[in-house]
Amino acid sequence: MAIDYEVVVRSAGQCSDKELVAFLLDELPYLWLDDYLAMTPRQTAVERFPHGGFEYIYDDYATLENAGAVPYSQFEEARLVAAIGRSEPQQTKRDDSRLRGWVGPTQVVFGKEWDKGHYIAHSIGGAVDGLEANVFQQRRDLNRGWSVEGKMFRTMENYCAAHRGTLCFHRPQYSNGTALPNILEFGVLLLPERKLWVEPFTN
Repeated sequence: MAIDYEVVVRSAGQCSDKELVAFLLDELPYLWLDDYLAMTPRQTAVERFPHGGFEYIYDDYATLENAGAVPYSQFEEARLVAAIGRSEPQQTKRDDSRLRGWVGPTQVVFGKEWDKGHYIAHSIGGAVDGLEANVFQQRRDLNRGWSVEGKMFRTMENYCAAHRGTLCFHRPQYSNGTALPNILEFGVLLLPERKLWVEPFTN
């Protein structure tokens, strides 16, 4: 179900920019969770946790399998529901040591058209080392900015990096029970325009 973000912003009413940011940080996760649950027929184990300047909403399905609450299935995986927060450009070099070990060599496991992407890029404050919830299988041309969609994706990330403290989010959408999203919804709050700039990207 598509979320009308213009309606969401208007529902905040007459408030300051700071209050609008606080409203969206509080309200959007509930809307996303309702949408996710409506489109996910299986049992879920959704949790919310902060990391850096972002909050991650994660369906930790693997815990249900490990506890024997559901049978193991290769077609059902733990996966991100959404991530939201304020951009915090990083000064340190990205450490990819743990990323390289995630599931194995990228081209061998996924194929040459895929990358190991990050829902929230290191450049805007996303965790790389130690937070697999932030890692996913992403189209290489999108991740690297090679395609038309990829250039738009990079433009939005670069805006967040250039404007410290910008509210932004990444919400994957799925067509089955796996952790591979088919649509990536990336959003940025533009101020003082008070407009949510949201783009869907095919993955």
